[in-house]
Amino acid sequence: METLFIYIAKSSGLIGMFYIAYYFLLRKETFFTANRWFLLAGLFTSVILPWIVFTTIVWVEPAPTNFDWSKIPMRTVQEESFEINWYLVLAAAYIIGIVLFLVQFALDFYNLNSVLKGKTIHQQADHKFIDLKENIAPFSYFNTIVYNSSLYNESEMESILEHEKVHSEQYHTIDVLITRFFCILFWFNPFIWLYKKAILQNLEFIADSEAAKNISDKKAYQLTLLKITTHENCVVLTNHFYQSLIKKRIVMLNKNQSKKWNSWKYLLVLPALVAFVFLFQMEVIAKEKNVSPKTEQSASDGVDVYKITKNTTEAELKEKAEILSEKYDIKTTFSKVKRNSSNELIGLKIKLQKGKEIATEMEVNSSEPIKDFSIAISKNDNGTTNIGIVTEKNKMNNKLVEESKNIISNTPIDADAQIYIDGAKSDKAKMDELDPNEIATVNVIKNDEKKEIRIITKKFAKIGSENDIYINDKKVDQNELDQLDQDKIVTMDVNKDGKTIRIVTKNGTYNIQDKNLPAPPTPPSPPVLKMKTPTHPPLPKAPKAPKGDPINGDKKAWKEFEKKMEEFDKQMKKLEPQMEAFDNQMAEFDKQMEPFNKEMEAFDEKMKVYDKQMEEYISKIEKENKK
Repeated sequence: METLFIYIAKSSGLIGMFYIAYYFLLRKETFFTANRWFLLAGLFTSVILPWIVFTTIVWVEPAPTNFDWSKIPMRTVQEESFEINWYLVLAAAYIIGIVLFLVQFALDFYNLNSVLKGKTIHQQADHKFIDLKENIAPFSYFNTIVYNSSLYNESEMESILEHEKVHSEQYHTIDVLITRFFCILFWFNPFIWLYKKAILQNLEFIADSEAAKNISDKKAYQLTLLKITTHENCVVLTNHFYQSLIKKRIVMLNKNQSKKWNSWKYLLVLPALVAFVFLFQMEVIAKEKNVSPKTEQSASDGVDVYKITKNTTEAELKEKAEILSEKYDIKTTFSKVKRNSSNELIGLKIKLQKGKEIATEMEVNSSEPIKDFSIAISKNDNGTTNIGIVTEKNKMNNKLVEESKNIISNTPIDADAQIYIDGAKSDKAKMDELDPNEIATVNVIKNDEKKEIRIITKKFAKIGSENDIYINDKKVDQNELDQLDQDKIVTMDVNKDGKTIRIVTKNGTYNIQDKNLPAPPTPPSPPVLKMKTPTHPPLPKAPKAPKGDPINGDKKAWKEFEKKMEEFDKQMKKLEPQMEAFDNQMAEFDKQMEPFNKEMEAFDEKMKVYDKQMEEYISKIEKENKK
């Protein structure tokens, strides 16, 4: 919406610029035909030029970072606050204006058609003549010329017809309709109405000038102009003989022809157009130097970082998705892309996924340009892969939370790690039994004292996202709900509309009588993936390019860099057989996964049955609690 209003403002400014150039430089010249094309060119330039944008690339030094990217933080979602959209208000007013002027145009066209309909037409060469009885000023509409012969003598009729023939032969009606169309689109711009007046006036100058060449008595023609001023009943959408500025037309008829060298005035508009392009149609794109085509930045050993800024283009987002897919076999989806009038990102959703597992998600939606953030990927010593999204806000935290899912799940876990599933303390065996498709988030909290792995299932996460939660009559947020130890829950009541859930724990203030509750249904056991994913061959680390460019930079450093690149290429060449073997192993692994996928489908059907049993069980519990 903002882009549309900027376009309209630019077009309106160009219309004003062309009119001012005509008014001060050309309106007193007798280059009537040239002025006609100048004014029409101004209208079309005003709607075409704002669409043309010239881009220039400025290379800047990469932003320094001292952040330890090996720690992957939790996701951050920016919420857009409610505010009145003034663009919609202005758009509504603009559209209402267009509709009103379109209605007026339709009425004018209807009135014109009423005048022409059912009248006797006399065909002569390429012209059609209609002799009316009404007191209407003579006019032409395309090749039709309308007049009332009873109001004029033979000499006057000759002048009138010669004048209107010029309008018809030079298709001046098209100029009138084009001008009317622009008045409808730019009805709010005062310059367009002055522009319309200048075009119609110039068309009369053209017709007067050409008609006078074919009339022997120029004085009689001028007298005819004065006589027509008494007929003020004119038809809109036509080239009519009457004009209010008769005096100016007579002056132009008697004015000496302008000297040809005055044509240089038309060129004066070109510097103004060039200035417009440089001021408003030049887009500067900043790009960082020394960015490797594969890994944009290695923040620390074993960590690859892919930075996204407000100026990142769709092509660059696509390139990053292809790199992550090729290098890590991670499907990256960029959606809900929104930009402002400066083509800066203000909205974006990122989803990182491998197979059926979602590693992490992030969504930004704001009226302001997004803050810089990065996709960080690292590998642990035990072979697991961590993925996270790092924002500027996360960099200020001393204790960071890693919200990611280890892509390779069947790998060792530290013996001292404490595991929590939906807030309840658990162990490695129960964690292995979880269906990856039912996992919403996996939070790994790292500090010097201990390591905690907190897993939240989709069913448990849904509670916090769709309901108001109260623990011991205190309203809590999603984070507090995630940290709740389920072993301490005594009761959990859901109100009738299902919007509010109240939880009472063992240390709460409520006393509950023991009741003989039915045993909950037993969930089905998920299939266990016994196969081991093939290990990707270790890749050598690419050398880092020196600052500057090879010509003006440190030539010695660049020469050393070229040697390192040659060695790097040799190492990559040696890895080709291993990469081919890895691709074959992955193809075999995919075949072996087919039976497991079928088992997962059967497990999903069992889970549907289990969900229905759980609904019945919860319903029984609610009835018991209400007794």
